[in-house]
Amino acid sequence: MRCPFCDHSESKVIDSRESKNGLRVRRRRECLSCSRRFTTYEKIEEIPYMVVKKDGTRQRFDSQKLLQGLLKACEKRPVPVAKLEEIVEEIETKLQERPEKEINTSEIGQFVMDKLKKLDKVAYVRFASVYREFRDVLEFKKELEVLLKEK
Repeated sequence: MRCPFCDHSESKVIDSRESKNGLRVRRRRECLSCSRRFTTYEKIEEIPYMVVKKDGTRQRFDSQKLLQGLLKACEKRPVPVAKLEEIVEEIETKLQERPEKEINTSEIGQFVMDKLKKLDKVAYVRFASVYREFRDVLEFKKELEVLLKEK
């Protein structure tokens, strides 16, 4: 870290403190050349994860948007919010482990549907109806028949 006073390239850390939200570290440093003190801040460089939509457009992955969709699918259902947050966390982890920083909505949707199918069948059908864009009652009926056969 270069000293802002004498431009010397070496300094020592005197004190480190984490910020309130834990996303930054504040460091007090002392220049090894001029002995003056200065403060630096460190934060994690965030690489945005991109979601590739069905029409080919890209937008930033938004975990809150995904959680809102799950909450909507599970509205008035006996599904704990903590379980939905776990699903979102699993998807975020999946994204972080990928070498590429993009994911298709189809991958996200399929993962969510697999999880919801095990968690709550009604929430699964609600989510699937929006995700798969059911056009009429027949498509809805077919999905329900598949669920009933699995029992």
